[in-house]
Amino acid sequence: MFIDRAVVRVEAGTGGSGCMSFRREHRVPMGGPDGGDGGRGGDVIVRGDSNLATLLDYTYRDRWEAERGDHGKGANKTGHAGADVILPVPPGTVIRDAETHELVGEILESGDEIIVAKGGRGGKGNAFFQTSTHQAPREWQPGEEGQARTLELELKLIADVGLVGQPNAGKSTLLSVISAARPKIADYPFTTLAPNLGVVQLSDSRTFVVADIPGIIEGAHEGKGLGLQFLRHIERTRVLAFLIPIDAMDWQEEYDALRTEVSSYSSELAAKPHCVVFTKLDLLGEEYVPDIDAPDAFGVFSISAAGREGLDALLAAWWSKILELKKSLVSIDTASLP
Repeated sequence: MFIDRAVVRVEAGTGGSGCMSFRREHRVPMGGPDGGDGGRGGDVIVRGDSNLATLLDYTYRDRWEAERGDHGKGANKTGHAGADVILPVPPGTVIRDAETHELVGEILESGDEIIVAKGGRGGKGNAFFQTSTHQAPREWQPGEEGQARTLELELKLIADVGLVGQPNAGKSTLLSVISAARPKIADYPFTTLAPNLGVVQLSDSRTFVVADIPGIIEGAHEGKGLGLQFLRHIERTRVLAFLIPIDAMDWQEEYDALRTEVSSYSSELAAKPHCVVFTKLDLLGEEYVPDIDAPDAFGVFSISAAGREGLDALLAAWWSKILELKKSLVSIDTASLP
């Protein structure tokens, strides 16, 4: 089951209280204060885990509490700190405060960590308050309460190429042919009800990730169909591929409609490099690239996923564009160095 949204309640641990104690030892009169400090409370930490693909675990448990710190003890013994709680999430997870909708952070890679609730500080024992003029203090501090908040977790898949098209455009078939992914394929609309990821492997160990997004219909950015629910999964892709079946009634109209939906959802997403891919070429029985007005596209391709036609040129173009984008990012990062 693909779960890409979850709401969880997290509570960091409360710090332990400081101790009020006086040293009592044989032949040591007036030993003085020796109350130790309390231990700090545990933090709640969100950590990226590449072994996860959904937020399914958080539908079974929606409350997470870190351990509280132990109280301080005599003989200047500090209490043990509370254990942290780790919430593993798949890379691509966005974390927001559910009440304020403020962005807390994003997990982009496996191993990334964000402290979402900080544990309370331990209280000071009476030994801390001893001075030359106040040699027998009876003051001590309680531990601070840990931070508690409700978080909204939202998964946005990370892929190099995002397949965008209306229902039955051939996205799932293409993904199943160029990768080891096995999405559901059938001859009726909205076969794909959840995004699918596939790893495409070329020669010389070159690989990239392709995401198949459920079909987008007119008005998807307003919540119609399944588009709005899954459009966010192509926000993190480097390249978009607009798939249009060769038997579509009007190629230009379908292309313009897809571009409009993506632009209405996010202008930043619409600015990503894209290409046009005409699918189901086997229906014509010959090679043919329709004439379409797509000046911003870096290429127009015709393929038959079922017949394995035109795929080499398409994959080569995708790889070239991905490599170009990666190199440009590296040059930008290098230029920003002091």
